[in-house]
Amino acid sequence: MSPQAAVFAREVSAKTAPAGRERAKNLLWAAGKLADYAVLLGLELTPGVVLHPSTAERFTRCAPGLSGAARRTLRTNLRFIGRRVVPQFYPADAPLPRERSKRPYSPAGIDGYLALAGAQPTAARRMRAAALACLGAGAGLIRSDLRNVRGTDISCRSGGVIVQVRGPRARAVPVLSRYQGRLAAAAAFAGTALVCGGTGPGGRNVSNPLTAALDGGGGLPRPGTSRLRATWLRDCAEQLGLAAFMRAAGISCSQRPGDLVAGLEPGSEEQAVHLLGAARP
Repeated sequence: MSPQAAVFAREVSAKTAPAGRERAKNLLWAAGKLADYAVLLGLELTPGVVLHPSTAERFTRCAPGLSGAARRTLRTNLRFIGRRVVPQFYPADAPLPRERSKRPYSPAGIDGYLALAGAQPTAARRMRAAALACLGAGAGLIRSDLRNVRGTDISCRSGGVIVQVRGPRARAVPVLSRYQGRLAAAAAFAGTALVCGGTGPGGRNVSNPLTAALDGGGGLPRPGTSRLRATWLRDCAEQLGLAAFMRAAGISCSQRPGDLVAGLEPGSEEQAVHLLGAARP
Protein backbone atom coordinates (compact mmCIF):
# COMPACT_ATOMS: atom_id res chain seq x y z
CA MET A 1 0.00 0.00 0.00
CA SER A 2 1.05 3.60 -0.40
CA PRO A 3 2.98 5.27 2.46
CA GLN A 4 0.13 7.65 3.32
CA ALA A 5 -2.34 4.76 3.37
CA ALA A 6 -0.03 2.80 5.68
CA VAL A 7 0.15 5.73 8.10
CA PHE A 8 -3.63 6.06 8.12
CA ALA A 9 -4.11 2.32 8.64
CA ARG A 10 -1.72 2.25 11.63
CA GLU A 11 -3.44 5.22 13.26
CA VAL A 12 -7.01 3.97 13.02
CA SER A 13 -6.13 0.36 13.80
CA ALA A 14 -4.32 1.39 16.99
CA LYS A 15 -7.45 3.20 18.18
CA THR A 16 -9.41 -0.08 18.10
CA ALA A 17 -7.02 -1.75 20.58
CA PRO A 18 -6.95 -5.05 18.66
CA ALA A 19 -6.76 -8.22 20.72
CA GLY A 20 -3.73 -10.08 19.43
CA ARG A 21 -1.28 -9.97 16.56
CA GLU A 22 -3.51 -11.69 13.98
CA ARG A 23 -6.44 -9.40 14.70
CA ALA A 24 -4.17 -6.37 14.33
CA LYS A 25 -2.88 -7.64 10.97
CA ASN A 26 -6.43 -8.15 9.69
CA LEU A 27 -7.51 -4.64 10.73
CA LEU A 28 -4.38 -3.07 9.26
CA TRP A 29 -4.99 -4.85 5.96
CA ALA A 30 -8.63 -3.71 5.81
CA ALA A 31 -7.87 -0.10 6.73
CA GLY A 32 -4.92 0.04 4.32
CA LYS A 33 -6.96 -1.32 1.39
CA LEU A 34 -9.70 1.24 2.08
CA ALA A 35 -7.18 4.09 2.41
CA ASP A 36 -5.53 3.16 -0.90
CA TYR A 37 -8.97 3.22 -2.52
CA ALA A 38 -9.65 6.65 -1.00
CA VAL A 39 -6.32 7.97 -2.35
CA LEU A 40 -7.30 6.87 -5.86
CA LEU A 41 -10.59 8.77 -5.50
CA GLY A 42 -8.79 11.90 -4.29
CA LEU A 43 -10.41 11.82 -0.84
CA GLU A 44 -8.88 13.39 2.23
CA LEU A 45 -7.27 10.74 4.45
CA THR A 46 -9.12 11.56 7.65
CA PRO A 47 -11.22 9.08 9.67
CA GLY A 48 -14.42 11.07 9.17
CA VAL A 49 -14.07 10.85 5.39
CA VAL A 50 -12.43 7.49 4.76
CA LEU A 51 -14.36 5.54 7.39
CA HIS A 52 -17.70 7.11 6.56
CA PRO A 53 -20.20 4.29 5.87
CA SER A 54 -20.84 5.52 2.33
CA THR A 55 -17.11 5.37 1.46
CA ALA A 56 -16.55 1.98 3.11
CA GLU A 57 -19.66 0.49 1.51
CA ARG A 58 -18.75 1.78 -1.94
CA PHE A 59 -15.29 0.29 -1.53
CA THR A 60 -16.47 -3.15 -0.43
CA ARG A 61 -19.04 -3.30 -3.24
CA CYS A 62 -17.14 -1.73 -6.14
CA ALA A 63 -13.37 -2.11 -5.61
CA PRO A 64 -11.92 -4.29 -8.40
CA GLY A 65 -9.93 -7.46 -7.92
CA LEU A 66 -11.60 -8.74 -4.74
CA SER A 67 -13.31 -12.08 -4.25
CA GLY A 68 -16.71 -12.36 -2.62
CA ALA A 69 -15.19 -13.73 0.58
CA ALA A 70 -12.66 -10.87 0.70
CA ARG A 71 -15.43 -8.29 0.28
CA ARG A 72 -17.42 -9.77 3.17
CA THR A 73 -14.33 -9.88 5.41
CA LEU A 74 -13.39 -6.30 4.55
CA ARG A 75 -16.90 -5.04 5.26
CA THR A 76 -16.96 -6.75 8.67
CA ASN A 77 -13.52 -5.42 9.66
CA LEU A 78 -14.20 -1.90 8.40
CA ARG A 79 -17.45 -1.72 10.34
CA PHE A 80 -15.56 -2.88 13.42
CA ILE A 81 -13.00 -0.08 12.95
CA GLY A 82 -15.66 2.52 12.15
CA ARG A 83 -17.70 1.77 15.28
CA ARG A 84 -14.63 2.43 17.44
CA VAL A 85 -13.00 5.32 15.59
CA VAL A 86 -16.01 7.30 14.28
CA PRO A 87 -18.92 5.89 16.33
CA GLN A 88 -21.16 8.84 15.40
CA PHE A 89 -21.48 7.30 11.94
CA TYR A 90 -22.21 3.77 13.16
CA PRO A 91 -25.17 3.66 15.56
CA ALA A 92 -25.76 0.40 17.37
CA ASP A 93 -27.63 -2.17 15.31
CA ALA A 94 -31.20 -2.71 16.42
CA PRO A 95 -31.79 -6.43 16.99
CA LEU A 96 -34.25 -7.93 14.54
CA PRO A 97 -36.57 -10.74 15.62
CA ARG A 98 -35.87 -14.13 14.11
CA GLU A 99 -38.78 -16.36 13.29
CA ARG A 100 -38.21 -19.78 14.76
CA SER A 101 -39.66 -23.01 13.51
CA LYS A 102 -42.99 -23.99 14.99
CA ARG A 103 -42.82 -26.68 17.66
CA PRO A 104 -43.81 -30.09 16.21
CA TYR A 105 -46.52 -32.18 17.84
CA SER A 106 -45.59 -35.31 19.70
CA PRO A 107 -46.81 -38.69 18.37
CA ALA A 108 -49.26 -38.81 21.28
CA GLY A 109 -50.60 -35.38 20.33
CA ILE A 110 -51.19 -36.47 16.73
CA ASP A 111 -52.94 -39.61 17.99
CA GLY A 112 -55.18 -37.38 20.10
CA TYR A 113 -56.17 -35.22 17.14
CA LEU A 114 -56.89 -38.26 14.99
CA ALA A 115 -59.03 -39.69 17.77
CA LEU A 116 -60.96 -36.41 18.00
CA ALA A 117 -61.43 -36.45 14.23
CA GLY A 118 -62.89 -39.94 14.48
CA ALA A 119 -65.31 -38.80 17.20
CA GLN A 120 -67.00 -36.04 15.15
CA PRO A 121 -70.80 -36.29 14.96
CA THR A 122 -71.21 -36.67 11.18
CA ALA A 123 -69.39 -38.70 8.56
CA ALA A 124 -68.54 -35.57 6.54
CA ARG A 125 -67.01 -33.84 9.56
CA ARG A 126 -65.05 -36.98 10.49
CA MET A 127 -63.56 -37.29 7.01
CA ARG A 128 -62.70 -33.60 6.67
CA ALA A 129 -61.11 -33.36 10.11
CA ALA A 130 -59.04 -36.49 9.47
CA ALA A 131 -57.99 -35.13 6.06
CA LEU A 132 -56.84 -31.88 7.66
CA ALA A 133 -54.64 -33.69 10.18
CA CYS A 134 -53.28 -36.16 7.61
CA LEU A 135 -52.50 -33.57 4.93
CA GLY A 136 -50.75 -31.38 7.49
CA ALA A 137 -48.77 -33.92 9.51
CA GLY A 138 -48.55 -36.55 6.76
CA ALA A 139 -47.75 -34.37 3.72
CA GLY A 140 -46.77 -30.97 5.13
CA LEU A 141 -49.52 -28.99 3.39
CA ILE A 142 -50.64 -25.58 4.62
CA ARG A 143 -52.64 -22.60 3.37
CA SER A 144 -53.94 -22.80 -0.22
CA ASP A 145 -52.11 -26.09 -0.86
CA LEU A 146 -54.15 -27.62 1.95
CA ARG A 147 -57.48 -25.99 1.10
CA ASN A 148 -57.43 -26.83 -2.60
CA VAL A 149 -56.80 -30.59 -2.49
CA ARG A 150 -59.61 -32.62 -4.04
CA GLY A 151 -60.27 -36.29 -3.54
CA THR A 152 -59.09 -37.02 -7.07
CA ASP A 153 -55.71 -35.40 -6.28
CA ILE A 154 -54.92 -38.27 -3.88
CA SER A 155 -53.95 -41.56 -5.50
CA CYS A 156 -52.12 -44.81 -4.80
CA ARG A 157 -49.08 -45.03 -7.06
CA SER A 158 -45.30 -45.45 -7.03
CA GLY A 159 -45.64 -47.79 -4.07
CA GLY A 160 -47.27 -45.21 -1.80
CA VAL A 161 -50.07 -42.67 -1.47
CA ILE A 162 -49.37 -39.45 -3.38
CA VAL A 163 -50.97 -36.02 -3.03
CA GLN A 164 -50.81 -34.01 -6.25
CA VAL A 165 -50.48 -30.36 -5.20
CA ARG A 166 -51.63 -27.87 -7.82
CA GLY A 167 -51.01 -24.16 -8.16
CA PRO A 168 -47.85 -22.05 -8.23
CA ARG A 169 -45.85 -24.65 -6.22
CA ALA A 170 -47.15 -27.72 -8.00
CA ARG A 171 -45.55 -30.95 -6.80
CA ALA A 172 -46.26 -34.55 -5.85
CA VAL A 173 -45.95 -35.28 -2.12
CA PRO A 174 -45.70 -38.83 -0.72
CA VAL A 175 -47.88 -39.25 2.36
CA LEU A 176 -46.17 -40.76 5.40
CA SER A 177 -47.28 -44.33 6.03
CA ARG A 178 -49.19 -43.85 9.29
CA TYR A 179 -51.59 -41.36 7.66
CA GLN A 180 -52.28 -43.17 4.40
CA GLY A 181 -55.32 -45.23 5.38
CA ARG A 182 -57.28 -42.32 6.85
CA LEU A 183 -56.37 -39.98 4.00
CA ALA A 184 -57.28 -42.53 1.32
CA ALA A 185 -60.68 -43.00 3.00
CA ALA A 186 -61.23 -39.23 3.14
CA ALA A 187 -60.28 -38.92 -0.55
CA ALA A 188 -62.73 -41.66 -1.55
CA PHE A 189 -65.47 -39.95 0.47
CA ALA A 190 -64.78 -36.54 -1.15
CA GLY A 191 -64.51 -37.77 -4.73
CA THR A 192 -64.13 -34.71 -6.95
CA ALA A 193 -64.93 -32.32 -4.07
CA LEU A 194 -62.42 -30.62 -1.76
CA VAL A 195 -61.34 -33.05 0.95
CA CYS A 196 -61.26 -30.38 3.69
CA GLY A 197 -64.57 -28.85 2.65
CA GLY A 198 -65.43 -25.56 1.03
CA THR A 199 -67.10 -24.66 -2.23
CA GLY A 200 -64.19 -23.62 -4.44
CA PRO A 201 -60.45 -23.15 -4.74
CA GLY A 202 -60.61 -19.55 -3.54
CA GLY A 203 -62.29 -20.42 -0.27
CA ARG A 204 -61.03 -18.79 2.93
CA ASN A 205 -61.08 -19.95 6.54
CA VAL A 206 -61.96 -23.48 5.48
CA SER A 207 -59.67 -24.96 8.12
CA ASN A 208 -60.98 -22.84 11.01
CA PRO A 209 -64.15 -24.89 11.72
CA LEU A 210 -62.13 -28.10 11.49
CA THR A 211 -59.39 -26.98 13.87
CA ALA A 212 -62.06 -25.69 16.25
CA ALA A 213 -63.66 -29.14 16.21
CA LEU A 214 -60.29 -30.68 17.14
CA ASP A 215 -59.85 -28.43 20.16
CA GLY A 216 -60.06 -31.17 22.71
CA GLY A 217 -59.18 -29.28 25.87
CA GLY A 218 -57.52 -31.04 28.78
CA GLY A 219 -53.98 -30.43 27.51
CA LEU A 220 -54.76 -30.87 23.81
CA PRO A 221 -55.03 -27.33 22.39
CA ARG A 222 -56.56 -26.31 19.11
CA PRO A 223 -54.23 -27.61 16.35
CA GLY A 224 -52.31 -25.25 14.10
CA THR A 225 -51.59 -26.09 10.47
CA SER A 226 -48.07 -24.63 10.77
CA ARG A 227 -47.33 -26.99 13.67
CA LEU A 228 -48.74 -29.91 11.68
CA ARG A 229 -46.34 -29.04 8.86
CA ALA A 230 -43.46 -28.76 11.36
CA THR A 231 -44.38 -32.26 12.54
CA TRP A 232 -44.09 -33.55 8.97
CA LEU A 233 -40.75 -31.76 8.50
CA ARG A 234 -39.37 -33.30 11.69
CA ASP A 235 -40.52 -36.81 10.77
CA CYS A 236 -39.02 -36.52 7.27
CA ALA A 237 -35.74 -35.15 8.65
CA GLU A 238 -35.56 -38.08 11.06
CA GLN A 239 -36.26 -40.56 8.27
CA LEU A 240 -33.52 -39.04 6.09
CA GLY A 241 -30.96 -38.90 8.90
CA LEU A 242 -30.67 -35.14 8.49
CA ALA A 243 -29.59 -34.53 12.08
CA ALA A 244 -26.68 -36.96 11.73
CA PHE A 245 -25.64 -35.34 8.44
CA MET A 246 -25.70 -31.80 9.84
CA ARG A 247 -23.79 -32.82 12.95
CA ALA A 248 -21.14 -34.60 10.90
CA ALA A 249 -20.81 -31.57 8.59
CA GLY A 250 -20.73 -29.11 11.47
CA ILE A 251 -23.71 -27.22 10.06
CA SER A 252 -26.21 -25.46 12.29
CA CYS A 253 -27.90 -23.27 9.65
CA SER A 254 -29.88 -24.60 6.70
CA GLN A 255 -28.84 -21.96 4.14
CA ARG A 256 -25.80 -23.79 2.79
CA PRO A 257 -27.53 -27.16 2.39
CA GLY A 258 -30.22 -25.31 0.47
CA ASP A 259 -27.59 -23.88 -1.87
CA LEU A 260 -26.01 -27.30 -2.31
CA VAL A 261 -29.17 -29.22 -3.18
CA ALA A 262 -30.39 -26.50 -5.56
CA GLY A 263 -28.33 -28.08 -8.34
CA LEU A 264 -29.22 -31.69 -7.56
CA GLU A 265 -31.88 -33.73 -9.28
CA PRO A 266 -34.71 -34.55 -6.84
CA GLY A 267 -35.02 -38.14 -8.09
CA SER A 268 -38.10 -40.06 -9.11
CA GLU A 269 -41.40 -40.30 -7.30
CA GLU A 270 -40.61 -43.91 -6.37
CA GLN A 271 -37.32 -42.82 -4.81
CA ALA A 272 -39.08 -40.11 -2.80
CA VAL A 273 -41.59 -42.66 -1.47
CA HIS A 274 -38.74 -44.93 -0.37
CA LEU A 275 -36.55 -42.20 1.15
CA LEU A 276 -39.38 -40.60 3.15
CA GLY A 277 -40.64 -43.89 4.54
CA ALA A 278 -43.95 -43.44 2.73
CA ALA A 279 -44.31 -46.91 1.19
CA ARG A 280 -47.72 -48.53 1.60
CA PRO A 281 -47.76 -51.39 4.12
